[in-house]
Amino acid sequence: MLPINLIIELGIVSVVLMATRFAAFGRKLAAATLILLALAAFSPLGNLLLYPLQSRFPPWDPSRGAPDGIIVLGGSIDTDLSAAHRTPVVAHAADRLFAPAELARRYPNTRIVFTGGTANLVSTDSREADYSAPILENLGIAKQRLILERDSRNTYENAIFTKQLVAPKPGERWLLVTSAFHMPRSMGIFRKAGFDVEAYPVDWRMGGRDDLFSFTNVGTDGLGRTEVAVREWIGLIAYRLMGRTGELLPGPAKD
Repeated sequence: MLPINLIIELGIVSVVLMATRFAAFGRKLAAATLILLALAAFSPLGNLLLYPLQSRFPPWDPSRGAPDGIIVLGGSIDTDLSAAHRTPVVAHAADRLFAPAELARRYPNTRIVFTGGTANLVSTDSREADYSAPILENLGIAKQRLILERDSRNTYENAIFTKQLVAPKPGERWLLVTSAFHMPRSMGIFRKAGFDVEAYPVDWRMGGRDDLFSFTNVGTDGLGRTEVAVREWIGLIAYRLMGRTGELLPGPAKD
């Protein structure tokens, strides 16, 4: 169902149909596929899908004082490439690694937890936490401050395993660092798991409201935003149906 996969699949089907007695339908399907590709790549579609996600939670307010802990969700490291080259390879969402380093300097007594194993269907020994740890250390976080959770395969397991690992006490304040577009689903999952966290969004993929109806002249940029947004909406729907979140689009807690 992801845009680029769906477009390729429809394109293949249209070509096959053109060689059959359904050639007329195949030509129409090919035209529709090209239109869909153009919409996903150049139109504001990606921005329109992405904006409600990444603007759902505002930037964190530091006025309440130092947090007790910081949880950093994985999703930045390509574990396969890291294993192949025997060095950490940051594929995307590098802000998820930069933000905790800055927070660690600002709050020197705060615990830092990185949670991320491998999302591969076939389990391997390559774990994201293992490759992220040296990056965080090089960014200035002392090794003894880092707590690594290396068994989780998805955001749901991030929440469950991290809660078991740190056993948060009543009244403690924990920050959750992840991409802004991923924050609604992440917050919903942590809340459902009984782990009360505060959102610290990073890694924005577009600007504000002024960009909602902006077209792009670089097709890969538009496709990338559409892909990220559709993937996240699918995740929100799936997790809500599975009962792993309490609402379709979790938002800031009501006072």
